[in-house]
Amino acid sequence: MTDYTLYRGDALTRLTELESGTVDCVICDPPYNSGGRTTQERTGRSARDKYTTTGSKKQLPDFPGENKDQRSYGFWLSQLLAEAHRLTVDGGTACVFTDWRQLPTTTDALQAGGWLWRGIVPWYKPAARPQKGRITQNCEFVVWGSKGAMDGERNPVYLRGLLEGSQPSGSKREHITQKPVAMMRDLVKICPPGGRVLDFTAGSGSTGVAALLEGRSFLGIELTDHYADIAERRLAEARQSAAVAPDPA
Repeated sequence: MTDYTLYRGDALTRLTELESGTVDCVICDPPYNSGGRTTQERTGRSARDKYTTTGSKKQLPDFPGENKDQRSYGFWLSQLLAEAHRLTVDGGTACVFTDWRQLPTTTDALQAGGWLWRGIVPWYKPAARPQKGRITQNCEFVVWGSKGAMDGERNPVYLRGLLEGSQPSGSKREHITQKPVAMMRDLVKICPPGGRVLDFTAGSGSTGVAALLEGRSFLGIELTDHYADIAERRLAEARQSAAVAPDPA
């Protein structure tokens, strides 16, 4: 039976406490520290200011870590990915969400952390907000790589090089940057069946929910208690759903 563990606290500290070679895949959605044309816009506004619509009826709680400048963001993410690399088995994979502004820094951080960079997967968001006179920003990205050589026979799947799905809305949206579970279920298939997925910025737990529903175990770390509480609830519900689901034919 697949299961989960969710730690609370700063990922840079909690990762160092964990045993090497105990996860098969890293899938994370770190704060982008983006969302602005200037350094002041990027570092002087909260995540809620950057990523929610002004006047929205539902006010989601903020989260920290969104005020780093470009250089400190790169150093911070490199350290996290280096620790995640240590925790991952040889041939394991890492998938890191980012946006167009931080794409170059994220590819650098992945490689600085010891990973072999293997590509970029666009995430197409059909419900992205239109912008009059501009090209709509329908895409974010997943930078992915591996810990050395990969053995295709260990997980013989053929995954699309494109993700598609819109953020949850209304009552289903519980985090400012929440990812759609259906899309995440596609992504976690990069982890071998029965393997363990790590998300060191777990947020409301969407990566873990997808992992459990797809027959993987989950290890998460979340700094904000409010979102850790939501993640705990969602993970428990996903574990129950996975336990009662029929075995694949």
